[in-house]
Amino acid sequence: MRCFYLKEERINGAMIRFPIFALLILSLVFACSTPSWFPIKKGPPHKAKMKELLNKEVIILEGEEYVKVVNPAFSSNLSQPKYLYIPVDRYLSEGSSYAASAPKEETKKDLPVPVKKPSPPMSEKEVRSILPPTPKSTDLKKKVVIAHFDDRTTGADELIGDWISERVANEVNRRSSRILLVDYRMVEGFLQKKGFQPADMENPNVLHLLNEGFGIQAVVLGELTGPYVFRTETGGDQGATSSAVVKVGVRILETSGKSSSLSGQNPVVATKETGPFSEEKAKMKAIDLAIVDLTRSLLKELDVLEWFCRISKVDGNEFYINAGRLSGLKVGDVMDVLQDGIRGEAKGKIRISGWFGTDASIGTLLQGSKADVNDILKPTGSEGT
Repeated sequence: MRCFYLKEERINGAMIRFPIFALLILSLVFACSTPSWFPIKKGPPHKAKMKELLNKEVIILEGEEYVKVVNPAFSSNLSQPKYLYIPVDRYLSEGSSYAASAPKEETKKDLPVPVKKPSPPMSEKEVRSILPPTPKSTDLKKKVVIAHFDDRTTGADELIGDWISERVANEVNRRSSRILLVDYRMVEGFLQKKGFQPADMENPNVLHLLNEGFGIQAVVLGELTGPYVFRTETGGDQGATSSAVVKVGVRILETSGKSSSLSGQNPVVATKETGPFSEEKAKMKAIDLAIVDLTRSLLKELDVLEWFCRISKVDGNEFYINAGRLSGLKVGDVMDVLQDGIRGEAKGKIRISGWFGTDASIGTLLQGSKADVNDILKPTGSEGT
């Protein structure tokens, strides 16, 4: 049998031959275990992050990802919760502190393990006797996001759609305490992580995703037409006289599937300005008056939205809900779990037992046999239940 040799070397007078297959084996070893000093690293950073989350439970609340980990304090203090939900970014940076394995429950072999019989569901009469006051729909805030407006301006250098949307949001906040505006940039970033663009917010599937992740009940999309300026030369020391008109239109896309359109426009005579910078002054007046007119109609539409939230995660006997303190829920509030849609029949009741995150909450089942992820919750006794 022939053996192929790569090269020969003399060491201490002896001839040493290196077979080519031995060099191949060495190259495979180095390829499988790249040393830390080697200049080329295998795999992009995000792959490493995915590996760290491969066997972890991850849920999304308020558009943020949380990972389920064992609470390190549980082993020394059984009054502590057994598991914690922490933001994914924090886990990736502090993962070593949560590396402990799940605590094992000790059982004694010489004693029988007691079997706990499930308690029968409470009757409607029993539930009513212990129910605290349920939240009124008028006390709960509806989550709305106002997207940046499309420009239909008369000049390419007059891109004021983003500024108009912020003015509309400020006017909504000033006039109503029943609307909870969700930051548009946070929603935009959330959608981009999911592979969507802001223009996709008209897609029913994307609207449903926003309701699941943030509890958003409506998206406001707008467009601006104008401002159109009318200028008259008056002569004399007063200079020109200017007036302007602008139209602001919006579409309200409810995450439940409904939609509506409305618009606001200023009266031209109310924008009359004379003298230096009369054109700019007339434009600003037109925009202010159009926004006031639009907001008045917009709030009427948002006021009639049906308030609801969803179950985002079920963990044993605990239910994580995508609405909380900022939305107006209180610990002890009782919500109906709806069977099918926002006008379905109630199949159970959940009591709010605590807060979670910025505007999420935790509840426990008070009545009924089952509640699932994405089930809709509404205040007990509200219309449609």
